[in-house]
Amino acid sequence: MAKTEPEPMRDQQQDRLLTPQNCVLTLIDYQPEQYSTITSTTRDEIDLNVVALCRLATAYDVPVVLSTVGVDLGVNEGTAQVIKDELPGVEEIDRTGVNAWEDPDFRAAIEASGRKKVVIAGLWTEVCMTFPTLDMLAEGYEVYPVADAVGGISPVSHQRAFERVIAAGAQPITAISFGSELMRNWAREDSDNLRQVMRWYFPERQRLGLDGGGAR
Repeated sequence: MAKTEPEPMRDQQQDRLLTPQNCVLTLIDYQPEQYSTITSTTRDEIDLNVVALCRLATAYDVPVVLSTVGVDLGVNEGTAQVIKDELPGVEEIDRTGVNAWEDPDFRAAIEASGRKKVVIAGLWTEVCMTFPTLDMLAEGYEVYPVADAVGGISPVSHQRAFERVIAAGAQPITAISFGSELMRNWAREDSDNLRQVMRWYFPERQRLGLDGGGAR
């Protein structure tokens, strides 16, 4: 018998996996000064996957917390324009500290979402992703670092940072796995949200000379 109907939807708030109703996305310190010292990957790879995260979060109404460091101090520039363009209406939360979780406004924004699953990406991997991840895990959050949307000052610093947060309980994902986990079933009415992102994503990967792929 042909299968054309989705399986029954699980509780979207209590689901053990990520759903549009149980997670929040945070993007930390995607600023020129941070990009300039990344060597574990390329800026094209990072931007492709961060833009994909933004588009998926927008399509599935996942709240986004966007943070910068040192802008008010006059030390750094703000979030890269390619990312800000994808998040109209999302205000940047500037900080003085490298650990976003120590900033009260950042903490308040995560807490205000009412969600305990935090999808996180930040530059650098070993600092701006790692420190808040460790703190949030210690405070009972489930944290999902996006491995292909981050970068470190060296391959070893990036790798060791992931080893550290995994040992503490973090659950790494990728940009497209994030979208697949939100969508979950190709027969659902909102599955076109993921299809549209994938139809942009894979040709863009090929255009940039990154690994290719295909969408359903």
